[in-house]
Amino acid sequence: MRILISGNMGYVGPQVVRRLRSTYPDSEIVGIDMGFFAHCLTGAPALPEHQLDIQHFADVRKLDASVLEGFDVLILLAAVSNDPMGEAYESVTARINNESCARLAGLAKRAGTGHVVFASSCSVYGFAEGDARSEDAELNPLTAYAQSKIDAEIALRELSGESLIITCLRFPTACGMSPRLRLDLVLNDFVASAIATGNIEILSDGTPWRPIIDTQDMALAIDWAVQRTASNGGAFLAINAGCNEANYQVRELAVAVRDVLPDVTVSINPHAPPDKRSYQVDFTLFQTLAPNHQPRVPLRHSVEELVRGLTDMNFSDRKFRESQFIRLHVLNELREQGRINDNLEWLQ
Repeated sequence: MRILISGNMGYVGPQVVRRLRSTYPDSEIVGIDMGFFAHCLTGAPALPEHQLDIQHFADVRKLDASVLEGFDVLILLAAVSNDPMGEAYESVTARINNESCARLAGLAKRAGTGHVVFASSCSVYGFAEGDARSEDAELNPLTAYAQSKIDAEIALRELSGESLIITCLRFPTACGMSPRLRLDLVLNDFVASAIATGNIEILSDGTPWRPIIDTQDMALAIDWAVQRTASNGGAFLAINAGCNEANYQVRELAVAVRDVLPDVTVSINPHAPPDKRSYQVDFTLFQTLAPNHQPRVPLRHSVEELVRGLTDMNFSDRKFRESQFIRLHVLNELREQGRINDNLEWLQ
């Protein structure tokens, strides 16, 4: 099997490569990445890309068709990866998250690729009161990032068919330790704040809902999608990839961190305006179609792994929200240094 992964040098990519290398030890795995965050290593004993056969440094918006030749699977991870980045680079978000994914999938189809796996997001549900949202629920994107994921799903649906099975995995908010850790994610932020300051400050009233998933379980879901057949969900499938038990209110996430670090204080702002990024998600379909690839990492274990990883790094940065752990900060710093332009293209 030959597998091509775009955006493999981010937060989730190293876990995906590790999982696929374990499942398919004789496969050829190739990565393509711009390398913006290649230097943002966190406690990695070795460069994560050592498990690849080939690493390309390239812009997914400009790839030649020849790069897609001969692959059985295309995994689309490359993205402007959260709401703040999407707001700062809105037009670029559409080009990378949507247009380039559709273009690469089209090139892959013409080259004879059999499977495309797209990392989508539960953020497509936006603000959703009431019952947990299943795949047929109304979409309510509140940000450029969420809209780009919807647009990509629509474009990918048009490409699916007998010769190409496409799986769009609508992931919850990611969490957990990684060789390229991000701290611009709610649980990861809470753990970092607890270690660096001894306090977790919740800016809302703590009631907004967030489904979460560890990066190891994201990799497990991608592993399932790589081998999914059309008889198990159809030639095109957009599916919520997580578990029902992992729908948490923000304050519950803070309490989970305090359970591991009992000396930490938690402060809540009861007078905060409502946080519109609140939704619960129904993962019943994923449970039905992927019974052997259900999330396995409990919340407490994710917290413990983060605590262990940050402690081993001697992490103590009270200003970590202005550091390389924050993806938007890295991009802005590269731009200020004149190394990339406003379109997120390398200049030097």
